[in-house]
Amino acid sequence: MTNPVLVEITRGQLVESVHRGSLAIVDAKGRVVFGMGDVTGLVYPRSALKPVQAFPLAVSGALAEFGLSDVELALACASHTGMPLHTERVAGWLARLGCSEADLYCGPHAPTDRTTDQALIRANEKPCRLHNNCSGKHTGFLTLAKHIGAPLSGYAQPDHPVQQRALAALRKLSGYDGEIVTGVDGCAAPNFAIPLTALASALAKLGAPDGLPAEERNAAHAICRAIAAHPDLLQGPGRPNTAMIEDTKGRALAKTGAEGVYAAIIPEHGLGIALKIDDGTTRASETAMAAILVQAGLASPESSTGKLAHGPLKNTRGEVVGERRAAAALIKKLF
Repeated sequence: MTNPVLVEITRGQLVESVHRGSLAIVDAKGRVVFGMGDVTGLVYPRSALKPVQAFPLAVSGALAEFGLSDVELALACASHTGMPLHTERVAGWLARLGCSEADLYCGPHAPTDRTTDQALIRANEKPCRLHNNCSGKHTGFLTLAKHIGAPLSGYAQPDHPVQQRALAALRKLSGYDGEIVTGVDGCAAPNFAIPLTALASALAKLGAPDGLPAEERNAAHAICRAIAAHPDLLQGPGRPNTAMIEDTKGRALAKTGAEGVYAAIIPEHGLGIALKIDDGTTRASETAMAAILVQAGLASPESSTGKLAHGPLKNTRGEVVGERRAAAALIKKLF
């Protein structure tokens, strides 16, 4: 099927570009509340999966064993920008484990925070694995491996006990028993392709875990609490993912993913949201998720999130020449 247009880019009086995609909103019982496009085909959630991948860590007792807090749990869910507020905390976490940057399987990449990147260049220093936006997730994997007595080496392999627990958590939280395809994420850890409905269902269960056993309910609440309390760790100050959490005052726990994926947990409604832009464009996934949050009354049109949902397109002189906006099909009463 051809997915609907979710986002438009205009120039002058014309729509210059469009971004097609699919969207699923699902409740904690797995019921599809709202859907657009193909929501049953397999999609790699990419980093939008991190709250689910952090669930085995939160439920295991490893956080208490190593004296960790919501800060570390938020970092396990983060796609951070490599700022010192991120890297220093991850380094401290590794030290508590008796580990170092060398134990991380993710590769190094330049910080996506420009100020931090320029500081490294001026200091003639190279980025390290701590700067990888997934270093918190990988440190979470190491933490769980140490806690359960599994080997630290190979923790990112699909057959490692840590990754098998992540896959089992995805199955349990989503209730999905269909085909799952395993691919390799950008950070070198496994990523599990599932339908958008399954991803949204898993996130909804994290936000409304009433049907889970007590220790799993506590783990789900801890993940949501950590994300709401530390939005600056999820991405970084002034960045879209952080702004969405801040602007909604933690009522929407948004999580970005690569290749046009965006997801959110809405605890007060017991809902999970998952969307995928066909062409993988981040500007479109940000716009679509922001528009949903504004339409749902979770963020104001005047907030940073509102400006993501409907913002000006400027030329190099700073003149407004068009706009980025959600398509008419997406502007509906969703809640």
